[in-house]
Amino acid sequence: MHVRMRRRLLAIGLAATVLAGCSGSTEGKFGGDLYATSCARCHAPDGAGGIGPPLGPGSEASDLTDAQLRETVRVGPGTMPSFARLSDAQLDSLVEFIRSLD
Repeated sequence: MHVRMRRRLLAIGLAATVLAGCSGSTEGKFGGDLYATSCARCHAPDGAGGIGPPLGPGSEASDLTDAQLRETVRVGPGTMPSFARLSDAQLDSLVEFIRSLD
């Protein structure tokens, strides 16, 4: 198999894994429950990182303003999926939970 094809298949597999881990219902979920459903698979339950970057203290995410963090979640840059379906109240609770990670 060509290296190019192998890389393409790996990227597709990674995207499928990320999306599968983020496919839980977010309806009626806030804060820690929302994080567990939508974020923990990639960013780890404690925010230490994994497939996605760390989110806790000292991370690049900790340098973002709350507005920048909300927009990052809403838009989903790079390989991160978009969470545009989240309400403003859900995004606010998620940012508050991420800020509480130690």
